[in-house]
Amino acid sequence: MNVPENGLKAAMLAGETQYGIWLNTGSHVVAELAGHSGFDWCLIDGEHGPQTLSDMVPQLQALATTPTHAVVRVADAQPWMIKQVLDIGAQTVLVPMVDTGEQATEMGRAMRYPPHGMRGMGASIARASNYGNMPNYVREADAQVCLLVQAESAAALANIDAIAGAEGVDGVFIGPADLSADMGYPGEADHPDVLAAIDHMIDRIHAAGKISGILTFATDRSRYYADRGVGFVGIGADIAIFGRALKATMDALR
Repeated sequence: MNVPENGLKAAMLAGETQYGIWLNTGSHVVAELAGHSGFDWCLIDGEHGPQTLSDMVPQLQALATTPTHAVVRVADAQPWMIKQVLDIGAQTVLVPMVDTGEQATEMGRAMRYPPHGMRGMGASIARASNYGNMPNYVREADAQVCLLVQAESAAALANIDAIAGAEGVDGVFIGPADLSADMGYPGEADHPDVLAAIDHMIDRIHAAGKISGILTFATDRSRYYADRGVGFVGIGADIAIFGRALKATMDALR
């Protein structure tokens, strides 16, 4: 096999909870630092971070020197965005704001080459294939990519079975902040109605045989979701962690 095994995907499919962190600074130095800090994965955030493809490549290169798996979140549910991040070497992709089964299916097709998908055949000049030095890349890549779609709206809640059951979707990531706002509780991700909706979606995702995911900065909630069998758990963000550490450093002198 030429294409490296997607160890993150394999671990999650084996039922192992994988913990990770959001990378929003756009810094390859921070990516390398985080990659050596014990996380299972680091997510390069192209939705809410100042990240271009040119910013993402050095972070992917930095993470490749560490034990930590790289994940990339694209800015929107657009096939061309998925194509670009796959070509620069991402194997696991997170797609925000997926509200229907039809959208989820389209994202699944964007991740894979024909005849099972619609990914463009540009591997011979892409970083993903070591610039053409993996002769079997186009035949092996589909088995190693991992698609996580985000369910983070009232519409996604209503359509969770169709989203989780969509062909090509490996997992569904629940976005508590956007979900709570769309349910009428902005800034209240821990509202009882929101937490109940999250638990319901986790149950439906698992019933479809798919990986579930969530982001929470609260340690007790992280442990709760791990106990619920959630496979992809985000536990922090570089900017939030640095912000707290910087403030604590200065506060200690005052």
